[in-house]
Amino acid sequence: MNALDLTNVDYSARDRFDRMYHEIRNRICLLEYTPGTRLSEAELAEEFGVSRTPLRRVLVRLESDGLLRSVHGVGTFVTDVDITELEQTYMLRMELAELSGKLSPVRPSETLMAKFEALAIRSKQLLANPNAREFSTLIMEFFLTLLQLTDNGPLREVSERLYMQTTRIWLKSLFVSVIDLVDEVVIFNRELDDILTALILGDMQAVALIQKAHISMSFTRMKISYQTSANA
Repeated sequence: MNALDLTNVDYSARDRFDRMYHEIRNRICLLEYTPGTRLSEAELAEEFGVSRTPLRRVLVRLESDGLLRSVHGVGTFVTDVDITELEQTYMLRMELAELSGKLSPVRPSETLMAKFEALAIRSKQLLANPNAREFSTLIMEFFLTLLQLTDNGPLREVSERLYMQTTRIWLKSLFVSVIDLVDEVVIFNRELDDILTALILGDMQAVALIQKAHISMSFTRMKISYQTSANA
């Protein structure tokens, strides 16, 4: 893991908070901090070059997101994820995905289209050499790029928070061989191609419905795979 240099005087307190928040959140969501890991405030404060006070505000935010759990007198731990416990979260994510095509949808600028096209190129490169870590990072970047297709701030905020709660289930499924990485890369490439086609047409509602369908299918595949694994 590469440490962030937050000692630059040009960084505001808000910049430092956001950078620490996103860095630690990404480490949790990409399983660099696995469920059950105890986070050391002293080590993190030293790594980021800050005092414990701003770091604790970051950890409190991550706890409110459901990614950390604080045990008084013991420490702060990364929470675990369970597909059955988060089923309703997946259902809500599907409905929010559809809403993104109805609530203040934004047609992509040339810059945003270039981002989608770059993601598609990276995804196709993974077909030849699948890598779970790179694929997980790609999917996260893709989701955050999709959020830019709506101007509705509360919708973006809730959608991002719920995504971060569920994304570890997929990666955890790969690590325990419940789902197949190659199959997932192939399916994701199809999704990207479909969404790029809809974006070129300017059909933002189609983009939203494609996203909703793929969230649904992803959850269904994982649920079936877990059930099959449990019955084996």
